[in-house]
Amino acid sequence: MASPPATPQDPTAALHVDIVVDVPRERAFRVFTERFDEVKPREHNLFAVPIERTVLEPAAGGTVYDVGTDGSRCTWARVLAYEPADRLVLSWDISPRWQLEPDPRRTSEVEIRFTAEDAERTRVALEHRHLDRHGEGWESFTSLGSGSGWPLYLDRFRGATQQDAARS
Repeated sequence: MASPPATPQDPTAALHVDIVVDVPRERAFRVFTERFDEVKPREHNLFAVPIERTVLEPAAGGTVYDVGTDGSRCTWARVLAYEPADRLVLSWDISPRWQLEPDPRRTSEVEIRFTAEDAERTRVALEHRHLDRHGEGWESFTSLGSGSGWPLYLDRFRGATQQDAARS
């Protein structure tokens, strides 16, 4: 017998990961959005070819897409909110079968908030919510909360902020 679908109030239908980086809030937001290609691991790939680069279009209504080494393009997220230097909200247009999800009603959201801890430190809180919208198999996405999921993205982001601070 199949288990009932999760409700929007189901606390397991959201993931929360956060870090503190040693850069001001505005710089943290700028590094995350302008250098997203360095944040997203190349091995997170829906292509049959290697990824050449990942692009985050910096505006609400924009998209996030990978460009393959053969020039092909894979759009896997939409920019739902772009509010420098406060927050960024992206759709997660990938199904539990790791294929593109064309139905926006069956996608989840990733919100990244940037909060100043002080003048030179920023808390970056990532929430991946509404996982249950993906339907059957959505529970597999809870693995994104550990290991090579969102913590890896935030660790790579921390590295990019350290490189940025060293250049200043």
